[in-house]
Amino acid sequence: MTSAEFDSISWRKGSRCAANGTCVEIAAMGTVRAIAARDAKHGDASPVLLFSVREWRAFTDRVKQGDLDASL
Repeated sequence: MTSAEFDSISWRKGSRCAANGTCVEIAAMGTVRAIAARDAKHGDASPVLLFSVREWRAFTDRVKQGDLDASL
């Protein structure tokens, strides 16, 4: 995908996002049926990761189950 294609999508971030911008933004990429993710603090300069819908669902399911929580 070109950077122009990323400029035209609507990014969103979670309601619990910190004021300092340390969040992940996501966007639905309907034209390629994918989910795009980027670092909010870097905005348009951030690298963009693309996930298939299936990959994104598997990832969010594991997050919700606590499978990816860091051990402290």
